[in-house]
Amino acid sequence: MKNQLSFLLKLLILSAIISYLIKYVCPMLEIPETSTNAIILVILPTLIMTIIFLARMNLQKQN
Repeated sequence: MKNQLSFLLKLLILSAIISYLIKYVCPMLEIPETSTNAIILVILPTLIMTIIFLARMNLQKQN
């Protein structure tokens, strides 16, 4: 039970930090509003998760 509670607490803190960064820090960045940047922002999380998944899968095959 304590393990699950600590995981949820870490997740909540990480979510709050990301939310703060999106709300207050991102508007300070002067990124142009182009369709290319929008596509990058939409596809990037999926690409990162795919790379992590494939790397973990390769590590499991080696063990």
